Amino acid sequence: MALSPEAGLAPGDLWSKIQQQTHHALDRGALQPIDTRHEFVEQGGMHFLVRILANLTRKEKADLVQQKQQQAGKPVNPFLPYDPDLFVANLSATHLCLLNKYNVVDHHILIVTRAFEDQDTWLTLADFEALAICMAEIDGLAFFNGGRLAGASQRHKHLQLVPPPLCPDRSPLPLATVIAALGNIADVDGPVRSPMLPFHHAILPLIDLPLTEPGASGKMLLAAYQSLLTHLGCDWQQPPETFPYNLLVTRRWMVAVARQQDRYQSIPVNSLGFAGSLLVKNLEQLELLKTLGPMTVLEHVARAKGG
Repeated sequence: MALSPEAGLAPGDLWSKIQQQTHHALDRGALQPIDTRHEFVEQGGMHFLVRILANLTRKEKADLVQQKQQQAGKPVNPFLPYDPDLFVANLSATHLCLLNKYNVVDHHILIVTRAFEDQDTWLTLADFEALAICMAEIDGLAFFNGGRLAGASQRHKHLQLVPPPLCPDRSPLPLATVIAALGNIADVDGPVRSPMLPFHHAILPLIDLPLTEPGASGKMLLAAYQSLLTHLGCDWQQPPETFPYNLLVTRRWMVAVARQQDRYQSIPVNSLGFAGSLLVKNLEQLELLKTLGPMTVLEHVARAKGG
């Protein structure tokens, strides 16, 4: 898929546009990064990054306003219309790129459908073609929270992409080390599981992803996505909301996790939790997470093995 005429985005432009718009959005106050500090917590052979929020006041106030509007029956959609100060680029006839307003990781972008589509719908070829355009320039971690029980906070369909390094000390992505421990899975026929992950998941290598050809990449990503969810037991004839899941994608692999609840006790989990990066609001939640163990939290929010 070539970039559509309305995209106005030449190959190689996206990263510079993200950087330029970040400076602009910070100057205008449209981008409101959330300060954190971090610790590493190990459990089950996985080295988890845990971020502790320093100040969530602005985000909590915005969430409260949105909740009140929803309770009053007013539709709330921050992506339609989107804040022009957060707009990065048109990606295609169907998708555009925005900065994540309340980012924890620098240059965190959102890949958003132009017209409203519900987050509780299956990902499509158009979604993956738009993602492929971004992945061609950013060798980072893409993810999708498939439904409210998977940690989705906005109904308007959007994928997300964070550039490296996800870990502030530039250590490898925790999930990447788990996948590396499997050895060479490139020759394995179909999705595999890691014995280190005690919940229902599936892993698939992405071999020779044609990054310069978004159309071809999109088809490969869509096929991998459908293979993973089928392997997890997804019934494509049922409504998508009956199968909440998290999806994580890099240039080298794709991972899907089947979900059953959005949090364990007070600790919420979205896709990044399964990448090995968790977020807590305060020191009390941090101590709870340490007591429970990060892997235990993931095990409770995901479906059980074979579930």
